[in-house]
Amino acid sequence: MIGHGGLLSTLVVSLTIAFLGGVVARAIRLPPMLGYLVAGIVVGPFTPGFIADQAIANELAEIGVALLLFGVGLHFSFRDLLAVRTTAVPGALVQIAASTAIGWAVAAWVLGLDPVASVIVGLSLAIASTAVATRALDQRGQLTAPAGRMALGWLVVQDMVVILALVLIPALGSGAATAGDFAVELGRAVLQLVGFVVIILVVGRRAIPALLGYVARLGSRELFTLAVVVIALGIAWGASLLFGISLALAAFFAGVVLGESDLNHHAAAEALPMQHVFAVLFFVSAGMLFDPATIVRMPLEIATLVVTIGVGTGLVTMAILLVLRASPETAGVVGATFAQIGEFSFILSDLAVRHGLLPGIGRDLVLAAALVAIMLNPLMFPIALRVAAWLGERPAVVRWRDHELLSFTSRPGMLVDHAILVGHGRVGSTVATALRRHGLDFVVVESDRRLAERLRDEGTPVVYGDASRPEVLGATFPELARLIVVALPDAFHARRVIALARALNPTIETVVRTHSDAEALYLADAGVGLAVMGEREIAFGMSDFALQRLGVSAEEAQDTVNRLRARARPEASPA
Repeated sequence: MIGHGGLLSTLVVSLTIAFLGGVVARAIRLPPMLGYLVAGIVVGPFTPGFIADQAIANELAEIGVALLLFGVGLHFSFRDLLAVRTTAVPGALVQIAASTAIGWAVAAWVLGLDPVASVIVGLSLAIASTAVATRALDQRGQLTAPAGRMALGWLVVQDMVVILALVLIPALGSGAATAGDFAVELGRAVLQLVGFVVIILVVGRRAIPALLGYVARLGSRELFTLAVVVIALGIAWGASLLFGISLALAAFFAGVVLGESDLNHHAAAEALPMQHVFAVLFFVSAGMLFDPATIVRMPLEIATLVVTIGVGTGLVTMAILLVLRASPETAGVVGATFAQIGEFSFILSDLAVRHGLLPGIGRDLVLAAALVAIMLNPLMFPIALRVAAWLGERPAVVRWRDHELLSFTSRPGMLVDHAILVGHGRVGSTVATALRRHGLDFVVVESDRRLAERLRDEGTPVVYGDASRPEVLGATFPELARLIVVALPDAFHARRVIALARALNPTIETVVRTHSDAEALYLADAGVGLAVMGEREIAFGMSDFALQRLGVSAEEAQDTVNRLRARARPEASPA
């Protein structure tokens, strides 16, 4: 056994083993989160070899949780929720209540936990992992389908319930002897939270976007990234000192405020790499708390919790959706997607342990059940789809569903069959003018903050940020677009934008600006619809002008230019 490591060794060894674990997990088609948790077990105190410093790991994990909740806040959208409000909101609330009740019964009768601990275990088993769910939906091409939109709205409601639990658990763990004392503690916690929320909404709603907007106009990408991280962690740390609320909760509301501005996509893109790194450390820290001997000592208890997750969350979700008249396919996909738990379950169970509301063995069982449920999740999809199809064929279900079918509509303001224009410089602005003249829908992606603000003020749909980042390009709905025009001078970024757009929409038409024959040939090999080289187009224009001034008719001159253009166009290599 190697002694406790310091900050550097804890950081390097944890990330290295987490990387290896994530690679192995992805190689066998499992979420990388599973590899990170196993890495935590490897460097934890319950296994031989290197032992990371638990205190340091916990502090790094606190940063990870804060950045994780900040990202959730950035992507939190009442507009998305309203698109599926008639099903996702009531459905999720009923599912959480039913799943928590089932988990409470199992924890009380099978594990012998007290009522409060049983409720916490039940709630931990009722909240699906957003990371695992979105990844599973994306792999199956369901993220933008009705099932995906339903699942995302459902996850938003689950996230809000977790936020409320983050307020309630410290109040429950305050040691109040009577119901009156507990009410006082809860009231104080709610008042502190309300005070913070009022300040962050009244002051922060203007100050945070104004600060980031000023930094963005300075044109320094590093400063903008630093500003995002400082806002996320600075507000979280300051709120925990002044208002006594958790870092994670404060970071969430900071993300919500920033998410309402047009800087949200760019901020999410810049903060995401650091968020990912610290989120990995959070999962490693969670794994360090787990004693693998629990699997040997309590296999039946773990199996019971896994079944509880599958039935109490997956099957309950499926049944609720069928009652709400969703199609069997949608019910099956969403039910299978939610038949697992993850990051928020770890946060809740660990917070409860730290406040003395849950014994350590309860957290170990939740973590073990999560590991098994994540591994089994891919197998749940064919099972859930068959069960949903069978249930959907029952006469009573058919009559109920046919009475009033669910309708899934696009989100308010969603573009369809539009063009995406990346870059609004001299080239892009000309293309925009042509599209506008014919009344065609388009959205601009612009990384120059001043230019983006001017376009917004003129009424042009614009997304501020780097289009080579998935969060930024995704805000333009590329999966629903017909065409993308990449008017960027940088070939490397243009390639990344094209690859990302095609990953989201393989059938999208592409027009790209290029500056060399080699780059034009590469783009032709990549199947780009049109690669336009500036110098060549200048030559064609000058040739057309010269021919007409020397007496050649406009039609003949244009025919000659077209022949030159066809001869100069690079041919794609044969497949």
